[in-house]
Amino acid sequence: MHVLLVRLRLLGDVVFTTPAIRALRRRYPSARLTYLVERHAAAVVQGNPHLDEVIIAERPRGMARLAADVALAARLRRGRPDIAIDFHGGPRAGWLTWASGAPRRIGYAVAGRSWLYTDVMARPRELRPRHSVENQWDLLTRLDPAFDQPPDPAADAVEMTEDPVAAANMAARLAAARIEADATLIVVHVTAGNPFRRWPGEAFSALLAALAAAAPSRRIILSFGPEEAGAADAIAGAARVRLGAAGGRIVAFGQLSIAELRALVVRATLFVGGDTGPLHVAATTATPIVGLYGPTLAERSAPWRDPALVTEAVDPGALWCRPCNQRRCVPGDFRCLAGIAPGAVAAACERALERARRHEAGTRHPV
Repeated sequence: MHVLLVRLRLLGDVVFTTPAIRALRRRYPSARLTYLVERHAAAVVQGNPHLDEVIIAERPRGMARLAADVALAARLRRGRPDIAIDFHGGPRAGWLTWASGAPRRIGYAVAGRSWLYTDVMARPRELRPRHSVENQWDLLTRLDPAFDQPPDPAADAVEMTEDPVAAANMAARLAAARIEADATLIVVHVTAGNPFRRWPGEAFSALLAALAAAAPSRRIILSFGPEEAGAADAIAGAARVRLGAAGGRIVAFGQLSIAELRALVVRATLFVGGDTGPLHVAATTATPIVGLYGPTLAERSAPWRDPALVTEAVDPGALWCRPCNQRRCVPGDFRCLAGIAPGAVAAACERALERARRHEAGTRHPV
C-alpha cells in the first residue's frame, strides 16, 4: 500500500502532522509513505524515520508555477498512490491530491473543493479550543477506525530528526562565539512574518534585558525569520542599551536555517517565542519552552509533546475579540499582543528555568 501525505504551508502545521506520520507507520508497518511539502518546511520531515520519500513542491512565480504543478502531478501519478491524505485543504493542495490519481482521497469538507476527495471530514468553522494536532488527526479516522482513539502527546509527540550537518555547524558557531559549556543558553525568537503573531519589539527588548540581567552566566541568542535581520538587530541593540556593561550577554548569531535552529535549541536551557513555526520546531526537543499567545489559544497550538517536559504559556487573558481569525484586528490596536507584559513573560521564564532545575536535580538524586 502506498500512502501520499500532503501538507503545504506552514512550518508549524507540518510539525503538527508528525504524530500522524508515526501513527500511520505503526498501523501499516509495510506501507510506503510519501510526504509532499514545500521547501521552506521540508527540513521538518526530511530524515523522518517513518517516511520512505519526501517530495518538494516548489513555488516558482507566474506561469512557471502552472508548469511546475503539472509536472509535479505527473510525478505523483507515476508513484501510483493508493491513498492520498490532504492535511492542508488549500486549493493547490487539494488539486495535487486529486491529480495524484489515488483511488481514495481524504480531505476536509471545503466549499467548492469537496469534490476533489472521495472521503470528506467536516471541519467546524469556529475557532475551538482544540489542538491542531487533533484536528489533523481527524483525517486518519476517515481512513481506519483504529485511529478513533485520540492522539496522546506523551506517546505521539511532534518530532523532527536532528540534521548532523546542522548540529556540527551549530557546535562550531557556539565555539566561535566563545560561549562557555556551562553557560545558561537562552534562545528567543523575536520576529514573525504574520503581524498577528508579532509581539512588539520594545517588549522583546525589555524581556531580553531582564533575562540577561538576572544572571551573569546567561547568554541570549536571538533567532528571526528570513529578511527580518534588521528588526532583530534593533531589538538586540535596544536591549544592550538597557543592559549597559552587561550588553555582551546578548550574542549576535545571524540567520539560522530551520535545521540549525533546532540544533541550537537542543543545546539551549530555554526557548522563548510567539506562536510561530520556530516555537513548534522547538517543541520537537526536550528543551523548556515559554510560548506567547496573542490572538491564538494555547489549547490549540501549545507544544504537543510529553506533558512531563517543562512548558509555560503566557497570554493576555480573556478578551472579547480573542481568539480571532487573524485577518483583521477588529479593535485595531492588537491589544492581545500589547496586553502581554514583558514582566509576565520574564516571570514565566524564571518559573520554567526553576522547574527544569528541580527536575534535573530530582533525576540526578531520586528520593
